[in-house]
Amino acid sequence: MMSLTKVSLPEMVKQQYAYKLKAYIQVFMSLVMIQVIAVLFSLGGTGMMGSGGGLIDLELHYYSADVVVAFTILWGFITAVLITTKAYRNDDFLFVTNRITSNFSNMLFLLTASIIGGVTAVLSTFLVKIMISLLKKDLYISGPADLASITDMLSGIFASILYIFLFCALGYLVGTLVQLNRLFAFVLPVVFIGGVFLDGMRGEGAIIQGLYRFFFTEPSIALFSIKVICTLALLFTGAFVLSNRMEVKSS
Repeated sequence: MMSLTKVSLPEMVKQQYAYKLKAYIQVFMSLVMIQVIAVLFSLGGTGMMGSGGGLIDLELHYYSADVVVAFTILWGFITAVLITTKAYRNDDFLFVTNRITSNFSNMLFLLTASIIGGVTAVLSTFLVKIMISLLKKDLYISGPADLASITDMLSGIFASILYIFLFCALGYLVGTLVQLNRLFAFVLPVVFIGGVFLDGMRGEGAIIQGLYRFFFTEPSIALFSIKVICTLALLFTGAFVLSNRMEVKSS
């Protein structure tokens, strides 16, 4: 007798997403380790300027969460690549699943990881400054960033989340390409290094520099959000389409 019970697509995605939050706890443990290491690197300062004359030498060091955010972005990229591997894909077989529900649950998991990573990365600036004030023997003076408004902090957190999620989407696409064909594990680094090399030869009009300016120098948070959201849609759509081809290939 055939069962009349039918699990809906949202319910399947929800079940897999809840499972992955618990099963992939080591991902968040690695986030803590990465951010602790980044905080230690940040104690050296993210910028410095100095001047001297006569008997006086002056050095100014700037401290921020930029290094922590950069490390977290790298963590997000690596995490996204890892969850496309066969060992993680096999976890989905615990549920009634297909490639669509697997991809959507992975996307939700990466979004959650990006939110947690973005919030903790930006808030780590307070930890950095507390450690500086306790450990440094030199005079520590709070700057305007210490007096940032709640709005500025929320904007920083929002932008950090988008950056991390953007690189998660890129990592997910890269990981899917590599799982589709192992040759991409060698081709993609060569393409990236070649792009950097061409940047050095071509100067201002180079591809990598253009991408950097497009995403990292946008002053408007609204326009930046639109750019990132559109890019996210393209990256995840590409990964979803390729993963469907991978499923057919393995069957």
